[in-house]
Amino acid sequence: MNETIELNQRQKNILNFLSLSDHLTREDISSFLNKKIVVSRATLSRDLQELVKFKFIKKIGNGPHVKYSLMFEHKLLKLIDLSVYFESDADSRLGVNNIFVSDIFEKLTGLFDKNEKESLKSDYRSFEKIQKTLDKTILTRELERFLIELSWKSSKIEGNTYTLLETEALIKQEILARGKTKEEARMILNHKEAFKLILDNITDFKEIKINNVFGLHNLLTSNLDISSGIRKNAVGITGTIYRPIGNEHQLREMLEKLIDLINKTEYPLEKALVANCMIAYLQPFSDGNKRTSRMLSNAILMAYGYFPLSYRSVDENEYHEAMLLFYETNNLFHIKRLFIEQYRFALKTYFL
Repeated sequence: MNETIELNQRQKNILNFLSLSDHLTREDISSFLNKKIVVSRATLSRDLQELVKFKFIKKIGNGPHVKYSLMFEHKLLKLIDLSVYFESDADSRLGVNNIFVSDIFEKLTGLFDKNEKESLKSDYRSFEKIQKTLDKTILTRELERFLIELSWKSSKIEGNTYTLLETEALIKQEILARGKTKEEARMILNHKEAFKLILDNITDFKEIKINNVFGLHNLLTSNLDISSGIRKNAVGITGTIYRPIGNEHQLREMLEKLIDLINKTEYPLEKALVANCMIAYLQPFSDGNKRTSRMLSNAILMAYGYFPLSYRSVDENEYHEAMLLFYETNNLFHIKRLFIEQYRFALKTYFL
């Protein structure tokens, strides 16, 4: 697929519709578009021809029975335009799953194709080797810099108002920022403790156990009035009608199933990506799920000699939209895209 082509708004709408309802006729697409804006048959024909030409979609069949489908083969990685998807409010978006889809476990394989793996392999730098060979003073400084930027951005994603410089002063000198709450400072310092746990026990995360997940969550939510362990009550998520599982026993069962899937997945970047999205989707805890998913994902990366992600350059709104899209449609396209972008950002930014 050529992602450098500039698409018009109609074409973006067509791609989103095909992402949610595959194998559609021209009449299906026309009916959908005409709910938004009147589109002539000739205009629609040109749009479809261009999308086929630039390999965004493919034609199936001939004549009056032609149907259209996205070029993507993987069900969870179809291109959806975030701006178009979030034009509609939570109650009127199309194709939304309002409950946890348990058969998603069967689809969380093959998320990286051969070409992607080769490209990422060519970028690879060994985090394990750097820990052994980099000057100890420089390594300590770089780990601290990474930790500050991770703690700042991961907390900012959760609504924390500390600036990067305030985070640096807090972590390095224990200076509380003026006008900020103690809870905000605690959230940042909890990231520091969780990262230290990972560094001190890297090999423990090669094969995940449920206590690894509980341990990270407990550190990340320490002294924040957040209950530990599997939640016992239902929760809602702002901005979406998706409701995670509400039953404590079913939550534990699904968490154990997820951990088993992560351990059986061979490719480390895929293991980390699954952890990154699925802890947040399952929401096994009363709060702190996304923080736990990010830190668990980093623990897996580091355990296998890959660079962890600081998320420093990620846009928080885009991150939230990518997560909400996954909750509602199980579409991983943008979470995977941001994950790869942040991984490559880490490779060119830290421990040089």
